[in-house]
Amino acid sequence: MPAITPHTPIDQHMRDWRHDLHRHPETAYEETRTAAKIAALLHDFGLDEIHTGLAQTGVVGVLHGNRPGKTLGLRADMDALDIHETNTFAHRSQTAGKMHACGHDGHTAMLLGAAEYLSATRDFAGSVVFIFQPAEENVAGGKRMCDEGLFTRFPVDSVYALHNWPELPAGHIAVHEHEVMASFDLFDIDIHGQGCHGAMPHLGIDSIAIAAQTISALQHIVSRNLDSAERAVVSVTQIHGGDTYNILPGTVRLSGGTRAFRPEIRDLLETNIRSTASGIAAALGGRAEIHYQRRYPPTRNHPEAARHIYRIAQTLIGAERVQLNPPPSMAAEDFAIMLQERPGAYIWLGNGKPHPAAVLHSPNYDFNDDILATGASLWIALAQAQT
Repeated sequence: MPAITPHTPIDQHMRDWRHDLHRHPETAYEETRTAAKIAALLHDFGLDEIHTGLAQTGVVGVLHGNRPGKTLGLRADMDALDIHETNTFAHRSQTAGKMHACGHDGHTAMLLGAAEYLSATRDFAGSVVFIFQPAEENVAGGKRMCDEGLFTRFPVDSVYALHNWPELPAGHIAVHEHEVMASFDLFDIDIHGQGCHGAMPHLGIDSIAIAAQTISALQHIVSRNLDSAERAVVSVTQIHGGDTYNILPGTVRLSGGTRAFRPEIRDLLETNIRSTASGIAAALGGRAEIHYQRRYPPTRNHPEAARHIYRIAQTLIGAERVQLNPPPSMAAEDFAIMLQERPGAYIWLGNGKPHPAAVLHSPNYDFNDDILATGASLWIALAQAQT
């Protein structure tokens, strides 16, 4: 039976915390109010250690069980997004242009609920390290926590995290033994030509025409350079160039991103983007300057850890509500960096879609409060399964 069930005191606490966090969203490295609230609650729960300031706004709490054992790390992300919320409910964002559009408010509330329960009972072996991470969205706060010594200061034996998933029925759980999410890298391609009057293109080098051919050719990297069994994405998402109707600009910038599940495919995408853009620009008389940023590696679970939490989830909510190895997602997640440091797994917790358009990162998204008890109970069961 789940440790926390709906309409019990801790479940109501989680709903209240979640609504408060949703009203006051804070984006990367600005989570000062959020961090202060988390630290205060951990203090009220009576955790053995509370540490702030890791990765600027991160919070880490340590709780020891009533008997010896291993150390478990549980991570929740805290940051919001630069999106203007269109919801009209009472707990909508009170900060213009920012909102919790990805459910990190719910992730934080669930981990707090688990901390409250475990601190009251201490009926588990070893220790639990509660990791509240800033800046997951785009700027790799998880990497910064690791770089600043997260696992040196708090040497866990394993580490786990979860994400709410609108594509799964509410309260269902999905676990992957290997790839869960894709890598995430960015590119900017500055195509330099020679500006001229639009009526006399023969006097210049048309950077817009070069950009158009480059965009088309970049799509051949996936369709013609990869085995059809592989999954990868190259997307140009921005085009910037020109200021008026009758002048061909000297420079056009293309920006976008890539996704892949395997490191060697990730390498191939970067290599071929560089060679494709450079080759087309040179062939048409221009020059391409490529800026490529490696952001998040693929999120890959450790098989033994994935099977461990899969069994726990089946016992907790029933085998019919737990999936093993559904198709991975092309979205990305900086928990991948923590999984490179320690064994563990990343889990999907079904959020359902109360509103058909309320997908992650949409202005009308909202976390489903009815799954808070399931997520917190999963963390509690994982802690109690330690030896």
